[in-house]
Amino acid sequence: MGSGTTAMAAGKMACVELGRTAFDIPGLKIESTKTVSLGDIIDKRDKSPINHCVLRGQIGAHTGVDGKPYAISFEVRLPDEWNGDFVHQFNGGSDGFVVPALGQVMGGDRTQTALGRGFAVVSSDSGHDAMADKDAGLATGTLFGLDPQARRDYGYSAIETLNPAALKIVETYYGKPVRFRYGIGSSNGGRHALVEASRMPGAFNGLLVGYPGYHLPKAAIQHAWDVQAMKPITGDIRTAFTPAAMNVLKKGILASCDALDGLKDGFVADSVACQQKFDIAKLECKSGQADDCLSAAQIKALSTMEKGPHNSKGEQLYSSWIWDTGMASSNWRAWKLDGGKAADGTLAMPRIVALGGPSLAYVFMTPPVKIGGSVDEVENFLLHFNFDTDAPKIFDKTADYPESSYDFMVPPGADNPDLSAFRDAGGKMIVFHGNSDPVFSVVDTIAWYKKLDANNGGKAKNFARFYEVPGMPHGAGGPSTDDFDMFAALVDWVEKGQAPEAIVAGVTAGNKDGQETLGDVKRKLCPYPQVARYTGSDPKSADSFTCQ
Repeated sequence: MGSGTTAMAAGKMACVELGRTAFDIPGLKIESTKTVSLGDIIDKRDKSPINHCVLRGQIGAHTGVDGKPYAISFEVRLPDEWNGDFVHQFNGGSDGFVVPALGQVMGGDRTQTALGRGFAVVSSDSGHDAMADKDAGLATGTLFGLDPQARRDYGYSAIETLNPAALKIVETYYGKPVRFRYGIGSSNGGRHALVEASRMPGAFNGLLVGYPGYHLPKAAIQHAWDVQAMKPITGDIRTAFTPAAMNVLKKGILASCDALDGLKDGFVADSVACQQKFDIAKLECKSGQADDCLSAAQIKALSTMEKGPHNSKGEQLYSSWIWDTGMASSNWRAWKLDGGKAADGTLAMPRIVALGGPSLAYVFMTPPVKIGGSVDEVENFLLHFNFDTDAPKIFDKTADYPESSYDFMVPPGADNPDLSAFRDAGGKMIVFHGNSDPVFSVVDTIAWYKKLDANNGGKAKNFARFYEVPGMPHGAGGPSTDDFDMFAALVDWVEKGQAPEAIVAGVTAGNKDGQETLGDVKRKLCPYPQVARYTGSDPKSADSFTCQ
């Protein structure tokens, strides 16, 4: 389980005393401290995994150009039995909330946390309050994009401001220096991790990076691309593909690719071979056929989406995607197709509209594009997005907005990464990404890792390892083995010098898609570019698979 077993907190001060401490940290405001006991409910969802002290505060307050107050709100959770280590929890989405600083280690099991293993953990809202404009409809949580400093804080500056302050709070509380420093995050939080590996290469000994939005402004363009591709099918993207239609796609992928890893089990491990073998055109309905097939319009839309956004010159604006069985999952559907039943009984818009549209308009385009927050207004913005004239605005700057979204969201040197400063500082990194991710393409992450490896003479694995997770959509779920612990592997690499190889994964209990497809199995997740191939005799055992 990595470190987390040695208590080092004998000399710590009382929690209430920490709140009275005068820290010599510019702009720091301590708002409260509180003791939390094992089992106490945190934020109505999670139970405290350990007795600890929580400190809440703000730093970096300013008044925005929109006249609204901004600050980096945060909390630090400090376990009574401290292992000497520190975790900066990078949060996802548009941020705007202080997600409880539990340090969930990702993989589908929410109960596994860094805090529960004895790590001190910090979490923040990245410099803005998502509910400050709670009456803005779908635009709620993105209007901070009107303020240049709030944009900068969201992209990178909040972490750079908060991290040293949080470390000082931790070290003051325990009366001794932190031993090892970790950063963990997924989605936008994974992007945060990769950004700070470039901007703060010596700040973290280890980074755990889950399904990162590496080129997040480019990925946002995909939302408009998808909406425009699906709209012509029925006139409503929410009805463009029924669950039955997506299952036709899944069955077609399995028919072509299921046995490529040596075992026919409803699981596609060899994604590279699958892309070469699967042909979606073979699923088109023949004359008079209505079932177990896709219409020509559906095939055109899916093929267009899979290729990724292009301008009229045929230039790639983001990334291509891969065909994978998790495209039929409820997770993929919620992001791409429909958001489930709304309160009025109608189908809600998918998240690419509800979340992605306002983010593209307010945060990633420069200057920000002011759109209304109604469903129709956001959808119309995406439907009329021009890939020749609007897409380049993610690179634009103005006198009022001197940094483009590409500047403040994407790691410096992103197009030619080498992470030499992080490497030379002794940093270690584990990256993982679901092959069925509907938000950020695993192809983009693979391309990043290939460039990183080439720029390190084929030796990137000495400090950075990447794992594909077959069947997994965004975060967890899907017909995948989404229950794994890469944080423990990272800690062992940093603190014991044990580089990770295959990581054993199962299916989380709450993953309905995975339980129905795979059940009680164990599989190996292999370091890229290896694939887990069936070489044994027991399909349920990870020992029956070899990374090749």
